[in-house]
Amino acid sequence: MNKTAMKIAKKSLLEGFRLMATAKAMTEIYEDNFKFVSKYVHATSRGHEAIQLATGMQLLPQDYVAPYYRDDALLLGIGLQPYDLMLQLMAKRDDPFSGGRTYYSHPSLKDEDKPKIPHQSSATGMQAIPTTGVAMGIQYKEQQGLAEDFGGKNPVVVCSLGDASVTEGEVAEALQMAALKQFPIIYLVQDNGWDISANAAETRAQNAAEYAAGFKGIEVESIDGSDFAACYDTLRKVIRKVRKERRPFLIHATLPLLNHHTSGVRKEWYRDDLEEAAERDPYPVLRDKLLNEDIATEAAVEKIEAEVRALVAEHFERARSAEDPKPEDLYTHDFAPTPITEERGEREPAGGTPTVMVDSALFAVEELMRQHKECLLYGQDVGGRLGGVFREAATLAQKFGDDRVFNTPIQEAFIIGSTVGMSATGLKPIVEVQFADYIWPGLNQLFTEVSRSYYLSNGKWPVSSIIRVPIGAYGSGGPYHSSSVESVVTNIRGVKIAYPSTGADLKGLLKSAYYDPNPVVIFEHKGLYWSKMKGTEAAKTIMPDEDYVIPFGKARVALPANPEQIAAGDSLAVITYGMGVHWALNAAKAYPGQVEVIDLRTLSPVDEEAMYDAARRHNKVLVVTEEPVHNTFAQSLAARIQEHCFEHLDAPVRTIGSENMPAIPLNEVLERAMVLSMEQVQEAIGEVLAY
Repeated sequence: MNKTAMKIAKKSLLEGFRLMATAKAMTEIYEDNFKFVSKYVHATSRGHEAIQLATGMQLLPQDYVAPYYRDDALLLGIGLQPYDLMLQLMAKRDDPFSGGRTYYSHPSLKDEDKPKIPHQSSATGMQAIPTTGVAMGIQYKEQQGLAEDFGGKNPVVVCSLGDASVTEGEVAEALQMAALKQFPIIYLVQDNGWDISANAAETRAQNAAEYAAGFKGIEVESIDGSDFAACYDTLRKVIRKVRKERRPFLIHATLPLLNHHTSGVRKEWYRDDLEEAAERDPYPVLRDKLLNEDIATEAAVEKIEAEVRALVAEHFERARSAEDPKPEDLYTHDFAPTPITEERGEREPAGGTPTVMVDSALFAVEELMRQHKECLLYGQDVGGRLGGVFREAATLAQKFGDDRVFNTPIQEAFIIGSTVGMSATGLKPIVEVQFADYIWPGLNQLFTEVSRSYYLSNGKWPVSSIIRVPIGAYGSGGPYHSSSVESVVTNIRGVKIAYPSTGADLKGLLKSAYYDPNPVVIFEHKGLYWSKMKGTEAAKTIMPDEDYVIPFGKARVALPANPEQIAAGDSLAVITYGMGVHWALNAAKAYPGQVEVIDLRTLSPVDEEAMYDAARRHNKVLVVTEEPVHNTFAQSLAARIQEHCFEHLDAPVRTIGSENMPAIPLNEVLERAMVLSMEQVQEAIGEVLAY
């Protein structure tokens, strides 16, 4: 890049100083009112203002930015007022970012006249993946002809990070993808030499610039983050290049931390460099520049300082008196409304023949991709060479191209977390985690970013994505290809979860998930894909038509019981899902007419009324799961039935599942001993009926 400094307009320097003085005054009034404002934890930008303002002031409404928790000056730079930020500082009802739900400088913004800010979490470095997903979405839209024409001023994405957070593995995943795919993103790394009380020498083998140099394809710039003019000039050049050349940069800015780590971790407790840090204060640097270059007189500078102090004081008092959230506000924006509220389309078109479950999913995705250019599919091995390890994406890359169906590196966190950014750009990603056993590296993104975005952004940023997860024991898969993980995932609020047992249900739920604005995890049992396991023939169904959808939270009766047996008190309801449906269907053959099998189909939301109705009619209930039974989602279902239907029960609600061992062994003898079987379900049915 050309290192020649470009002239910065007087207006920009004066505006930069006014905003820097505003940020400084905000820090000072927070300190003056420490006992009041420290009720809720916060951090300020003091010492970081120059680089933050130089960035924020040059962004446009079509851009996206991901500030981190120390970026209040950056927020001023994009046009927000102190009052806006103070409403979040004090967790007020009119906090424009979260409605009082999350911390200071954790913005979510969707204003038409400002850069867009998808939900920002507190997990350091975790914003790198969703923000890189934004850049991936912008690139995809440009490739597919879906992008808006901005007259050459194409959108840029800025991901702000502290240098200490760059040691996170998920930051490496983001950098890897940005370098590999050449996304239009700027990683802005602010290096103050501290990681709370640990300094750089203790925690980093190299700084962010040296680290990023190892990612071929990312251009790196290192600058003095205390010099506003130098920062402004560098950001101007980099932003122009990214708008034009559509490739990634990392800017490493060294600067001092002049305030506390947060209001709860005071600098005087552990810092030994406060005098040295004060000598690098960006505020006097810019102030002196205005005076020395005759941009402003001392009187003019003092006037600006007085004006912003008065403004900040007035905004502070106004925010202090603003309304707090109401208790009922707690219950808004857990899920965005879905248009799919009833079953529609034809489940069994005339003349159809049963097809395997994997084809139902394949046809569903193909139909969606044909109808919607915003739909794309990515994950490990789903690309054209293989089409998925279970052939669940076979032929899709050939039909829709490598830009719409593509492989990713082995990066479960990126696969899941990038959907936040893709969704923010208006796309609908369908992604795959190759085996449920591999979902663990992605759980941080699923919990921290995906599930909470809609709620913590106060309804601004739902994450519309589908995460497909092949699951369950099948054919000696062994300890790392056989696990069931639904009990962990069902404990993540804000995510919808499907676990179908038939091809028709898989297709209908996939279609429903696509039109649902919320994140959806779909568990797809590997043993049901091809119906090769004995007793799973019922997973094969006639292919539903293209319009078929199933609402989430609606169970089906997979097998009805005989009304006479029910009336005689000689019946039982089995509540189950996935492979459990097929174990129950086969086990029920030993008890003709006595067993009703309820297939939940979705685990979140779950059809509680279907469970309670079955319990009240049959008075006896067996809950079946493939998971090791202790501490499971299935046991929570049994507890709910017991709590709501106790007066109707003639026997304890029983839960059965696999053995409570750490892993499913590879050897088929040990696998059979571990995993629940149809025979065990049959025995349990008999025991509950006889109670």
